Amino acid sequence: MSARKIIAAVALVAAGATGCGGLYEVPLPGGADLGDRPYRITVQFRDVLDLVPQSGVKINDVAIGRVETIELASDGRLANAHLVLNGSARLPGNAVARLRQSSVLGEKFIELDSPGDAASGSLADGATIPVGRTNRNPEIEEVFGALSMLLNGGGVGQLQQINRELNAALGGNEKEIKSVLANLRTFVGGLDEHRGEIVRALQGMDKLAASLGGRKDAIGNLIDNLGPGVKVLADQRVAFTTMLQSLNKLSTVAVDTIRRSKDDLVADLRAMEPILRKLLESGDRLPKAMELLLTFPFPDSALDAIKGDYLNAYLRLHARTGSQQQTTTPAGFPLPAVEGGAR
Repeated sequence: MSARKIIAAVALVAAGATGCGGLYEVPLPGGADLGDRPYRITVQFRDVLDLVPQSGVKINDVAIGRVETIELASDGRLANAHLVLNGSARLPGNAVARLRQSSVLGEKFIELDSPGDAASGSLADGATIPVGRTNRNPEIEEVFGALSMLLNGGGVGQLQQINRELNAALGGNEKEIKSVLANLRTFVGGLDEHRGEIVRALQGMDKLAASLGGRKDAIGNLIDNLGPGVKVLADQRVAFTTMLQSLNKLSTVAVDTIRRSKDDLVADLRAMEPILRKLLESGDRLPKAMELLLTFPFPDSALDAIKGDYLNAYLRLHARTGSQQQTTTPAGFPLPAVEGGAR
């Protein structure tokens, strides 16, 4: 074939591609087989990076479709990628989509996958995978940029300074550091031995907090009314001070009085000593005498022989004047002579 024919063929292909809307609409050799009944879906991304039409769509690294068009969403913040898939490729209705790269410098493609155990429904023609179920892998440029920031302005440049300061702090203090570590081990061991008490203390604090939370209205009322009470105490501060000073003087006088009267008090106690000794020697005779005093002239044993709840007594009084004998009343009136008795 001559060079003129080759140029004409290339020009014809270019013209045909331009008339069809561009080279993106020209099927690439080796693309995915769409079958007889392909279906179309839309996938929303926050950033499609350099994804282009005719990029592949895969499931488990198997090509099942391609990207037809990419457009900006109506809100201007998302990118809509319109995909055409082989009709035999079935996915759940809540499928996820990821923007991946075949290699470090390879092409971009969209990977579709099932969400796992939460799969439900079936992905049908015209369905949309929202941005909440899509993401993308980090770009090699982003990884290199983050690594550059780490090496140039991050903590790596400060490792030497950190190492130098650690050497300065630990150098020559090995014994002290070992002692600190030993004490720390003892402390941690003590905490581990008392973990039950610590747990109970925390549970008690939790119950206390719950109890205080249930009484927050009462506590708030107390705090609100505490101010007037404190104000009353502040207003009566002078009276309280005077009272405390008077109590101080009273205690001084009481101590002085006891000090001055201690000799007399000791003498009185010594004088009472014989009386107390005689009371001690009397034993149970004094209580028995008190029992007879209350029931005189009858002892307590006589009450058991008397039936009923009362006792009558007759008394004969003889008053003698000269040689005469006459029965009289306490007022001096004569009474007929009667015999006395009791029942």
